[in-house]
Order: sequence, then C-alpha cells, then structure tokens
Amino acid sequence: MTETLEGRHIVVTGGTGALGGAVVGKLLSEGAICHVPNAHAAAPGHFPFTEHDRVKLVHNVDLSDSAKVEAFYSQVPGLWGSIHLAGGFTAAPVEKIESASFAEMMDTNARTAFLCCRAAVRSMLASDIAGRIVNVTARAGLDPRRGSGMVAYAASKAAVAAMTVAMAEELKGKGILVNAVAPSTLDTPANRADMPDADVTRWVSLEAAAEAIAYLASPANQAMSGTLVPLYGRA
Repeated sequence: MTETLEGRHIVVTGGTGALGGAVVGKLLSEGAICHVPNAHAAAPGHFPFTEHDRVKLVHNVDLSDSAKVEAFYSQVPGLWGSIHLAGGFTAAPVEKIESASFAEMMDTNARTAFLCCRAAVRSMLASDIAGRIVNVTARAGLDPRRGSGMVAYAASKAAVAAMTVAMAEELKGKGILVNAVAPSTLDTPANRADMPDADVTRWVSLEAAAEAIAYLASPANQAMSGTLVPLYGRA
C-alpha cells in the first residue's frame, strides 16, 4: 500500500456532523474509504456524501453500546484509521448539574471514545496494521480553568485527553499512533446561531480542523503519538 490515504479504510464517528462532513470530505479528496456510523435510521439531509461510492454509512449504531461498536468495527476490512468526532456539550453551574447529566457527558464523550478506541485497536492488532487513532478533546480538557461553568463537559474531555496519552504510551511498541486535537470554538452554523455577536474571525474553521485531523490519521504522520494538538485559532 502506498504512503498516502489512497484506498485506506478509515472510521469517522460523528461523520455526519459539521466537523465530520469536513473531515470526511478531506479524507475522500485524498482517496480514503470512509466508514461512518450513524445513530439514527437515516443520514441527516445536510450530509453531502450519502451516495458517495467511498462512503459506507451504517445506521442505528449506538456508540455507547459496546456490542454495537464491536459489530460495527468488525465489518470494516483492513482498518487503517479511526477518528472519533462524536460527542456532546452541556453547560451549567456546578450546583445545578444533576448526577444523570454528569453521567451523560461522560458516556457521550469519554465512554464512546474509549469503546471506539478499543475496537479500533483490536482490529488493528488482529490485522497486524500499525494504524492511526485520532480523538477530539477540547481546550477545557487541556486547561480545566476554561471549564468554569461547564464542569461535566470539561471532565469528560479531560478524560479523553488522558486516555489518548495513556493509549499512545501503551501502543507505541505496536506502531499504532494515537493523538487528539483540542479545538476552541469551531466555526459551525450552530455556533454562529448560538453566538450571533461573537467575532467569528477568532474561531477555527472546519477546513483547518479537518486538515489537522487528516494529517494525524495519515501515513505521512510517522512519529507523532501521545500529542494533544491545540487548535485555538485566534482565540
């Protein structure tokens, strides 16, 4: 196989979202075959790659369900890369955070990332492929002071960061490289709608984030592992 993404199989969780669409588009432009799990019965209407011949959409995949995650990864042939964009966000004063809300953040962000990482590692080891894993933490996950007012979210993303570094250390002898990106605010339609008065020039474009993620997932990345890459733009 060439030292490019041409013909390589890559999982992209959260691939039908705003960042996911940008990442899938970037990977497709480099020749990759993208496997995209979708929690729903059909892809959202805004996802532009539903009919693309190198996009394999699989519906009704609950990424917090271990058995469903394992089943999804088992049908991906020769897995090269696994990119974990799926996640969620919530903000509330600490005294108003319910136990269930905290657990939901940990499930949505940390548990899903762990289950997908584990399934990817199992696949790569079984196929003897020294592949790539890319997680998404957050600025608040690297600098907890940024998590003021969003304690549950910050804790869940800090868990993703810790998991990334620990796995990278564990897997370095196998040649599997594990990294994460830590974006500040991404320039998405939803964020523009939620923050109409913000200076969007300080935000990180989806294209810039997708470029960084695609590099970490590519064979061109030959040495970076255990790295938490800040994507802060001008924030």
